[in-house]
Amino acid sequence: MAMSIALIILLGLSGDYLFRRFKLPGLVGMLLVGVFIGPYVLNLMAPEMMAVSGDFRKIALIVILLRAGFELRRDTLNRVGRAAITMSAVPAVFEIVGVTLVAPRLLGMTYLEAAILGAILGAVSPAVVVPLMIDFMDRGRGTKKGIPTLILGASSVDDVFVIVLFTVFLGMYGGGEVNLWARLAEIPLSIVLGIIAGLIPGYILYRLFTKYDWRPPKRTIVVMGIAIFLTWLEGALEPWVPVASLLGVMAVGFVILEKSEPIAHIISQKLKKLWMFAELLLFVLVGAQVNIQVAWKAGLAGIAVITVGLLFRSVGTYISLFGTNLTWKEKLFCVVAYIPKATVQAAIGAVPLAAGVASGEVILAVAVLSILLTAPVGAIGIMILGDRILDREEQSSYLFNELRKRLGLPRVGESLRNKDFDTVWKVIEEKETWIEAPPKAGEENVHPRPLPAISLRYWKEETTNGPGTGKTLTCRYSQMDTPFDNHWEILYDW
Repeated sequence: MAMSIALIILLGLSGDYLFRRFKLPGLVGMLLVGVFIGPYVLNLMAPEMMAVSGDFRKIALIVILLRAGFELRRDTLNRVGRAAITMSAVPAVFEIVGVTLVAPRLLGMTYLEAAILGAILGAVSPAVVVPLMIDFMDRGRGTKKGIPTLILGASSVDDVFVIVLFTVFLGMYGGGEVNLWARLAEIPLSIVLGIIAGLIPGYILYRLFTKYDWRPPKRTIVVMGIAIFLTWLEGALEPWVPVASLLGVMAVGFVILEKSEPIAHIISQKLKKLWMFAELLLFVLVGAQVNIQVAWKAGLAGIAVITVGLLFRSVGTYISLFGTNLTWKEKLFCVVAYIPKATVQAAIGAVPLAAGVASGEVILAVAVLSILLTAPVGAIGIMILGDRILDREEQSSYLFNELRKRLGLPRVGESLRNKDFDTVWKVIEEKETWIEAPPKAGEENVHPRPLPAISLRYWKEETTNGPGTGKTLTCRYSQMDTPFDNHWEILYDW
């Protein structure tokens, strides 16, 4: 299995690099690497690796959903709340209806089997969508209207809604008694319980982090442990009550961000570094699940069914955005952002076949084909349209994130070493401010441009004094000031 991990790292990074060189999403390169080194093409992956692939993919998905939670602000959620609710259900219903109408004629299956297929195809992939939305948020694109947050929230609930419908249709096929209204009631119940399951430990973690001065890596590991536990809890409680654990994972980050933004940003930065490895695992292993031979069997008829389903879905997405302040171009971006499919299709595509559904093999083939077609096309479309359509606020708060990243600034709670005097300091306060850029030559009469600046207050750590006493120092950092690493370096310890 060690060799399989080495292949994932080396070939995955190579695929990521090559696609980025051509201005394409790196995740597409990683997906294709997974397809070729997986058991269905070159078979370079060890069987043990494929056996634990599901757990690795779940952990990687947890990392990116935690990052999403640490970026969700209450004011933005309030602005996009109604649209997020409609987008979490209406597009999926439209796609299921579209597939149900055309699949019986094109694929020779019953209407109920077509509905099962539609439910599988109806889920958008958070693994593809969430990283791209976080990237836009980091760069301040579309944040004025909360478009990335809208898609983040809607895509997470979309999966819960679709999986419940899938279990309803599969239960109806088995001939068992299915209480439709009770099943549908599971959707809001699982959402509410999932959020509560995340808010409670999130608040407890916030109190622990403010009471005990744990180093950033330890805080991050504790948050990861809680998030993994929540996903285990969903499986443990499944026979009795539904819990949308992935929403709970995002809620953990949300409540910590609400209570203490500095702590949330420190953990988010550590998760961002962890995501570099988790991203490789997620997309390469998702690609490895794709069976090219099975997808080939779907043929042109399968492509036609997927296309019709996406057309119906696009109409549903556009209708969901009626009444919002989005322009038609921004609505088009949301339509494209709801195209990618990968994680849910890889997870449940083979379930009908195992359950004895007559068209189970055809359903699996179309599900696999949908990953091959929509994940790359959707990711490329999101990246291209996002950069062209999404606005960028002149004074967006996300510009501070960009400044921190560019200058490599520390967060509150982190320890530093002064390179000039070899002394140890600790960041105890940070302030985000806007300053005026000096006018360029010939622009003396032009209104000055606002520039983001971050002021950090340092406390000199000494054994002879405690917090609240001793020397402090305040430094400001912007594009015009002395670079941080000229005089300081961050100490990474526990």
